[in-house]
Amino acid sequence: MHRPAASGGRSVTVGTVTLGLAHSDADVVEFLRRAGLENAEDIVLGDSPHIEWRGGPAHEYGTP
Repeated sequence: MHRPAASGGRSVTVGTVTLGLAHSDADVVEFLRRAGLENAEDIVLGDSPHIEWRGGPAHEYGTP
C-alpha cells in the first residue's frame, strides 16, 4: 500500500504489478481477491505480515 494520494486513495501493488487505487479496506480486499488470494476477506489488513502500509497509518486512504 503506497502513501495516500493527494486526490485520495492508495495505490495497491503486489511486487511490480499495480492492482488499483483503493479508497477503502473493501477495495483492498477486492483487489487481493481478484489477484487470486484465497480467503482475502479473512485477512486482518492492519495486522498482516503480507501488507506494508507506506506513508501513513493502516486504513487511512486520504481525502478526495
